[in-house]
This record gives sequence, structure tokens and C-alpha cells, in this order.
Amino acid sequence: MMGDMGGMQDYDLVVTAVVDHSAREHGGREVVTHWADGSETRTNYAEIRRDALKMVQALKALGIGKGDRTATLAMNHSRHLVSWYGATGAGGVLHTINPRLFEDQLEYIANHAEDRVMLYDAAFQPIIDKMRDKWTSIEHYICYDPPSGFDGVGFEDWIGEHDGDTEWAAMDERDPCMLCYTSGTTGNPKGVLYEHRSTVLHALSGLQPAAFDFNAQSVMLPVVPMFHAASWGLPWSGAMAGVKFVFSAVNDPAVLYDLMEREGVTDSAGVPTVWLATFQYCDAQDKPLPKLKSATIGGSAAPRFMIERLMKNGTRVAHAWGMTETSPIGTVGAPTHDWDQLSFEQKVDMVAKQGRPIFGVELRTVDLDDMSTELPRDGKTSGALQIRGPWVIRRYFKAEEDCVDADGWFDTGDVGVIHPDGTLQLTDRTKDVIKSGGEWISSVELENAAVGHPDVDEAAAIGMAHPKWDERPVLFVVRRDGSDISASDVTAYLDGKVAKWWMPDAVEFVDDIPHTATGKISKKDLRARFSDYVLEA
Repeated sequence: MMGDMGGMQDYDLVVTAVVDHSAREHGGREVVTHWADGSETRTNYAEIRRDALKMVQALKALGIGKGDRTATLAMNHSRHLVSWYGATGAGGVLHTINPRLFEDQLEYIANHAEDRVMLYDAAFQPIIDKMRDKWTSIEHYICYDPPSGFDGVGFEDWIGEHDGDTEWAAMDERDPCMLCYTSGTTGNPKGVLYEHRSTVLHALSGLQPAAFDFNAQSVMLPVVPMFHAASWGLPWSGAMAGVKFVFSAVNDPAVLYDLMEREGVTDSAGVPTVWLATFQYCDAQDKPLPKLKSATIGGSAAPRFMIERLMKNGTRVAHAWGMTETSPIGTVGAPTHDWDQLSFEQKVDMVAKQGRPIFGVELRTVDLDDMSTELPRDGKTSGALQIRGPWVIRRYFKAEEDCVDADGWFDTGDVGVIHPDGTLQLTDRTKDVIKSGGEWISSVELENAAVGHPDVDEAAAIGMAHPKWDERPVLFVVRRDGSDISASDVTAYLDGKVAKWWMPDAVEFVDDIPHTATGKISKKDLRARFSDYVLEA
């Protein structure tokens, strides 16, 4: 009988091993940055590792050590990447803050996290000036790209006082390494504390052909911000594979297009609005779409016309679903075993769904009215979506109790159906789903159908109280510039695209639809805006 241990070597899964690997095996691979002032810099993984070690020394000199939180308020660039590796390499926790959050949220999360250092882009100086007195724990402010005449501390000068001749801090794979807050639609934002182990496992999974499918030839321009849901794990997965990163600190479609062309970008990742802006730019300039191999789209559902246009351009479109609480990859739309037998329309149907779980996570749906009843994977029955796995949250930062059930299932707040082949199709958020006469109506599917109309810029559906049916859908529509589309035009367009009883009881035209800090439609604010709205019986 053998002893307890197997015959293999063992070491802690820590993110510093990822940084070491990238420098050792892909040291010369470029990292390109287009800065907010239009300048560009080039570095590589070997130099980034050296700068991260300098940052470890610089943090130590400030008395920042194991478990201390270093915050960033920044866009995508190489110095931000250095901070990901430096803050975690010092044994501390990197807290990426979304600069689009509202003031009360910014105040709450930095104080709740007890951040001690703040690294920020010069573009966010107004936020820093406004919040400085409200942030009670931050002792040091360091600017990534100080303008000339800046009287504070600049990042390059700060780390430049050190030689990088040091070691990473000693750490355990269960130690925390990153912190990201959800922009909670109710109550205060909640902190999600990622561990080294969960982050490394998530990064490995991100390399799968079913996910980002990275290799050393990949050139990735992430449009997803580094402050949003751990940048989808890209800074770790990319370093593992030695991809060339192309960062832009500005999300201007002309800049992104130029970078994609010049730098030979093969892969991109971002929310659907990025692609809408790219389409509009290309059309206005009479340019072809960039020739990308792969576009991963997440954050919200991509409309069908967007998927079709990218696929016709030869780009593999991968719909991804996840959330801050899931590190964030939950599902990715990879080709199915019968992909080559499908027609183009069938392929688009498949891509329009949210994909299938990658190895490491499990999904299930439960009854919306009785959460103890698991639902069949029949592609028809809609229920509350739950997830579990080694990179899924167990407990929010500083919370007293776990946020999962006894079996580890986390309730995502999403509503969806799971098809027999495991494909997830999201239909709504549990708080946005419309219950009419005892039946559920998906507000998201209604909206996605409506935005397919060429004269509809944006649409949002919410349930309004109805004397007979409990709730009925009302569709709020933003017209495209110069359009005079009518309510009857919209309903005529929806006819045949959604079930008859899903048809909105009213179509109301608005100048704008409110959004959350992460760019999603804010149904809560829309309901508040139309709280006096009355549907006729």
C-alpha cells in the first residue's frame, strides 16, 4: 500500500508562476500601448516582469505587504498590467476600480476594501481630486501617465528608484490576489475576492480551444477594461500563452481600427456596443471590417445582425456568459461537434445563445417559484440559473455568511434555459422577467427582436402592472437618428418574431434609456422614470 501522497511533484498554484513563465518562455513577445495622449510605447514580457519586481520593492518601501489592497483607477495599458503582476507579486491584493461608478459607490468600495495605495490614469485626476477627502484609508496616490508639470508621484519614477533584484513574496495558493466589486443594482456593491488558485485554474481554462483558444501567434486587443470582472482573466491567460497584447487607453473606434490593422490583431474581446461603434466607423469611412480570427462578446447579448456581419467577415464569434462572481468565465460559444453540417442560419442560431460550460464549472436551472426543484435540460423550460466550480464565489468580501447553498450552488440572478447539449440560452434577469397571467415573458428576447429593426437604436422592455394579467410588457424605444418609425411599425416588425402573447401592450418612444456604470440597461432607473405609467385594461 502506497502512502497518502501520489508520486508527482507539488507546488502552489500562484499567479507569480504565470508571470515567471511569460518572461522565461515568451520574454521578447511585445506588449504595445496606445496612450490617451496619442503616444505609443512598446515593451515585452521580460521587461514587464522586471518592472513588476521593481513595484514589489516600491510597495515594500511604502510598508505595503501581505494582504494589503492596492487600488487602480485606470484603462488598459502596459503599466496597468505591471500593477496586476506587481501588487499580487508583493503578496497583496489588486483592487481594480471601475471609474464609471457613481460617487457614492466609489466612496463605499475604496473604504470598504481599505485600499492603501491608489494608482490612476491622469484622465481620472478629476475623480481623484473629488474623492480624496472621502477615501479614508488611501495613503499614497501614484499617477500612471503624469502630464508635464505634474506635482505628484509618477509611476515610472516611483518604480524607477528600484532595481528589481528581489523575489516575489512567499504565498499560499489559497491566499487572495485580486478584488473586484459588483456594481450592485440594489444596495451597496459587493466585493469578490479571487484567490491565487482560482485565478490560475480560471486562466488555464481560458486557454481551451472552446474559450479564447490562445497560442503564441495570437495578437489580442482587449476592449474589455482591465477594471471589469478581472478583464475576463485575459492578463493571466494571455501571459500563459505568450500572446502579443495590444492595449488602448482610449476606446475610440478609429484608434482601435488603426491598431487592429497595424499590429495584426487576431483576437478581441468586449461588449456588443464596441462592435456597434466599429460598424458605424467602418460604414462612415467606407472601410472593410478588421480581419479578426475571433471576437469574444460578453456583458450583454449580441444582436443577431451583429453576429451575422462578423461571421460573414470570417470572424469566429464566441458569445460568453459570466459575472464578477465567476471570475468571470461561465460559458463560451464554441463550435459544436456537428458545426460543419449546419447551415449559416443554424450557425447564427447557435452563436446567438450563450454557449456551453467550459471544464471546471457546472450549471443548472431551478424553478423560479420553487428553488428546490431542478429543471430538465430540455431547451424549453426556463428557470433561475445557478453555477458552481473552483473559480465561483463562496462568500462576498467581509460578509458573515456564504452566498451559496449547502451543495455550493450560487444563484446568478439570471434566467435561462439549458438545451440537451448543455448550451445555455439566457432569457432574462430574475428581477426583470415579466410575469403575465402566470406565464413568464423574457424582456431580453423582446428587446433583442426589436433592435433588429434598422430604425431602432436601442430598446428596453419592462413589466407594467395590469388589472387583468398582473403584468404586461411595455417596450421603450430610442429611434435611430433621422427616423420617424411609429409604434405600429415596431409591432408589425415583431409579428412572427415573438409569441403573440409576448407582444408589448404599448411601444413608447424615448430620447434615451438609462444605463448602469458598467454600460448595461438600468431597468431599475427606467421603472423609476415611468413609475406613474398606467396601462389601460
